[in-house]
Parts: sequence; C-alpha cells; structure tokens
Amino acid sequence: MKKWLPVIVIVGLLAIGGFYLMNLNNSLVELNEGVSAQWGNVESSYQRRADLIPNIVNTAKGYAEFEQETLIKVTEARSKATSVTIDPSNITPEQLQQFQEVQSGLTSALARLLAVFERYPDLKANENFKELINELERTENRINVERNRYNEMARPYNTRIKKFPASMFAGMLGFEEHAYFEAKEGSEEAPVVEF
Repeated sequence: MKKWLPVIVIVGLLAIGGFYLMNLNNSLVELNEGVSAQWGNVESSYQRRADLIPNIVNTAKGYAEFEQETLIKVTEARSKATSVTIDPSNITPEQLQQFQEVQSGLTSALARLLAVFERYPDLKANENFKELINELERTENRINVERNRYNEMARPYNTRIKKFPASMFAGMLGFEEHAYFEAKEGSEEAPVVEF
C-alpha cells in the first residue's frame, strides 16, 4: 500500500487540478459570453442610429436650400461607421479605438447637421423631422447606456483573468482581456463658450 501512496497522491492532485481548470474555463466562458452579448447590444444601438440617418437626410433633402455638403458629410460618416466591425470575442484596445473614432466622426457630422438645421424654420417645423431628431437623441442616450453596461460586464471578466491563480491559466485557455470604452481624450475639460 505504501508504494501506491505516491501514485494515489499524484492522481488526486491531477484530478483536483483538472477539476479547477474545468471550473475556471466554464466560469470564464460564462463571463466572456456576457461581454460578447453586451457588445451585441452596443452594436445594435449604433445600428439603430445608423438606420435613422437616411430618414433624417431624406427629410432634410426635401428642403431644396438645405446645405448639401452637410448631408454628404453625414452620409459619408455613416458609411465609414457601419464599415467597421469588431469580433466580440476578442475586442482589442486598437479595434475599440478605431470603432470609437469612426463613431465619433459620425457624431460630429450629426452635430453639424443639427446646427445647420437650426437655420431652417420650415424644417424645424416639420413634425416628421422633429420626431426623427427626438428618436436620434433617445438613441444617443441608449448608446451611452449600452456602452456603460458593456464596461460593467467587461470589468468582472477582466478582473477574473488577472487574479491569481486564474491569471496563470487564462491565457493558455484562450481568454484575453477585453478593452473598455473610455472617454474621448480632452473630454474631461469643459468647452469654453464665448458669446
């Protein structure tokens, strides 16, 4: 019996290690799937915004004097924004930065459109256009909510893969850190408004 004791101990340790790795993998898969699902919600919100833009542009086009250059810039920014896709299972900081840059470009183009829109009383009075603008504002709020929820889902996953002893095995099991949405550089300073 004494000669089998080392074998039993080794087999027991291997079984415990295997059980730990199986549980670690399963819990990381669950956390990772939560992050991926939430990324889908982020994309869905951005897609909703992209879907609203053609309606806004078409409504504004109905006003002949409306500035065509602004409409073209919004359409081009929408095209760029919808062309960037990210694999939700492997969101790197570089991919997220590229995604945020094209989305920021679209946000800027929409801001210019809304600024120009203020100069056209007939367009401002158009109920359809007003409702589209209201829907766009609600969508922008939804984007912010979904981005925050994504960060909230990514945090426990990222924390888990960085904590010992999971940090020793997470990379071997194929689990990498997810990037976070971060505030645009310079947004911590309030803009100066002069009249």
